[in-house]
Amino acid sequence: MKKIIVAFAIMLGATASFADTTTPPLLRRVSIFSTSTDWQAITGLLLNEYRGNFKPDSKLIGNKGLELYYLDGFPCYGLGAGVRVWMGPNNKSDGDLRIACVYAPDVINFSWRNATRDADDGVGTGLLTCPVDSDGRDLTIDLSKCQKGKDWSEYK
Repeated sequence: MKKIIVAFAIMLGATASFADTTTPPLLRRVSIFSTSTDWQAITGLLLNEYRGNFKPDSKLIGNKGLELYYLDGFPCYGLGAGVRVWMGPNNKSDGDLRIACVYAPDVINFSWRNATRDADDGVGTGLLTCPVDSDGRDLTIDLSKCQKGKDWSEYK
């Protein structure tokens, strides 16, 4: 048995010495698990579902369309498929904003990019911060009042 273990160790050592050390290390994506699912417990406040309605802005939407991804932030987090919304020219849209909040937000953030409706999920352009008007559980986001923040490439 001892000879088998020694032979195995020698094989591993020999294999490691022939390993290609010129290849770059793998870049691993970080998997994010939001702690926001505990907000009810840590705040003592109940979560409610809110739905977002958008007032379009042709300058922001452009010729292709506008793809928005809701970025979680207290007091809200996105609900599944309700975090992606696409708005196109001529008032076409796809998806709806659905978020769970401990209270209606005054401001929300999106990752944005100009893209066609069926474009693959791609890297967004940057941060879009939008004021929110609320009427009960209905939120209204007037895109003409949103402020573009830094592009993602500008963050360090």
